[in-house]
Amino acid sequence: MALDGAMLHLIKKELEDGILGAKVDKVFQPSREMLILAMRGKNMNRKLLISAAANSARIHFTEHAVENPAQPPMLCMLLRKRLCGARLSSIEQAGLERVLLLKFDAHNELGDEIILTLAVEIMGRHSNIILIDERGLVIDSVKRIDSELSSMRMILPGLKYELPPAQDKINIAECEAETALQHIISCKGQRLDKALMSVIQGISPVVAREIAYRSTGFTDFIVDEMTESQVEKLKYNIAKLKEILSGSGEPNLITINGKSSDFTFIYPQQYGASAISSTCRDYSSMLDEFYFRRDLTDRMKSKSQDILKLLANSSARIAKKLDIQQAELKKCAEREQYCRNGDLINANLHMLQKGDILAEVVDYYSEDCSIVKIKLDPLLTPAQNAQKYYKEYRKLQAAEQHLTGLIEQGRAELAYIDSVLDLLSRAESERELGEIRQELTEEGIIKRRKAAAGKQPPKLPPLKFVSDDGFTILVGRNNQQNDRLTLKESRNYDIWLHTLNVPGSHTVIVCDGQQPPNRTIEQAAQLAAYHSGARQSGLVAVDYTLIKYVSKPRGAKPGMVIYTHQSTLYVHPEEELAERLASK
Repeated sequence: MALDGAMLHLIKKELEDGILGAKVDKVFQPSREMLILAMRGKNMNRKLLISAAANSARIHFTEHAVENPAQPPMLCMLLRKRLCGARLSSIEQAGLERVLLLKFDAHNELGDEIILTLAVEIMGRHSNIILIDERGLVIDSVKRIDSELSSMRMILPGLKYELPPAQDKINIAECEAETALQHIISCKGQRLDKALMSVIQGISPVVAREIAYRSTGFTDFIVDEMTESQVEKLKYNIAKLKEILSGSGEPNLITINGKSSDFTFIYPQQYGASAISSTCRDYSSMLDEFYFRRDLTDRMKSKSQDILKLLANSSARIAKKLDIQQAELKKCAEREQYCRNGDLINANLHMLQKGDILAEVVDYYSEDCSIVKIKLDPLLTPAQNAQKYYKEYRKLQAAEQHLTGLIEQGRAELAYIDSVLDLLSRAESERELGEIRQELTEEGIIKRRKAAAGKQPPKLPPLKFVSDDGFTILVGRNNQQNDRLTLKESRNYDIWLHTLNVPGSHTVIVCDGQQPPNRTIEQAAQLAAYHSGARQSGLVAVDYTLIKYVSKPRGAKPGMVIYTHQSTLYVHPEEELAERLASK
């Protein structure tokens, strides 16, 4: 799943065709290890994404809008100062190494023309983005590497920039297939894919396995065991790789079990029917699709870690309290026996006297009128013993009523926490997280912090979709917005939808006095299912009714409502539908 040097070679051509000669218009730093350069040229406006994250290092064009922090980091400010207005003059790559050098024609503080270099190193956990001045000295970098991290190659401001040590491998783009073949055949005892990687520069395991599979029919074939026919096929496939690198390749996204699992520049045959390979229009769209959703999920998970921990602790505490309360409630079920004992003692007062420790009386409540034994306090009169049993009965009766209310309240709190956890799992921006955080603060789950100075950002609007029949469909982003959308902003004859017994967002079809067709109601139900905790499920039950039949119980948590007159649809949540109907 790593972006190898061979693919970087093909991406380099794509970048040159797209932005060579363009100027840096703006610089953004959405996260510590990611930069976005807004490039502007004649009849062209592109966003270049560069990431140095260990698990997603890459460089490509992006069409996604990535949220930026309210206060730009210091490195971002530096890059804006040095690169804004600079023109991209060339992109260099040493062989098939995983390093691109972006050369910019810029001006210094005195107005003199200089060349600034942005080194993009795509090397797993050693990935970095480094700004270098005209003398070859490091100005700054996304990751500063001092002597404690590496004594061989430090990256610090003021130090001379040096390329990573070159690998002793063959650049297949510049040598003959026969030369590479002889080196590979000499790797006795090795698997063919491992030998390919040890000899040919810049190819990833998926490419090496593909060449091995096309040559031998296996991905783990041993070099020594190749026949003459297989050797000839290997030579052909190496020559084919050389030909691909001189062209543009074929960007392919590999999907296994419904999830994007890898990518390559050669159509893969090694997976057979166990994987689906889809050809993308270019490398940027392929990488954008592969990484965007995963990066967003990781970023939101990191930003919401404190809330998740707090909610998990709250949920565990409430669940423990509920277990105790339900155990106590179970004991309350014995209260009728206390009342019966009091009645039986009163019915037999003439047979009992103070000092008795046991009353043997006829149980008039049983069908066979059997004899029962009732414990007595010898220090009390029979009448006082009866009153003692009645008092215990009333105590358990009151406890049952109190515990029933507490258990209902606890279950409501657990349902609310589940709804917030669901919303957190689907949050896609820091503003959404901020509104969820504010909601939890108002509910007393998060301690109130001192308000930040400055004007607070306006509330986010609901997510907006348009059905194929032209009806607007609104989906709440958080519980407070769910309340506003359902109880304040919608009209009585709009249609309200929500997943059955599953936490999710309130969904409303804006009818404007019209009756939406069944297709619109079904699409709205699919959106409700997709924006719920059942997003990954196969078939989801979604209730729908008119807004006038939806109400909020007194004292209920945000987003908690009751409804009547509902009908139920069973639908499949579909990401493709949500993306297609989303209002741009």
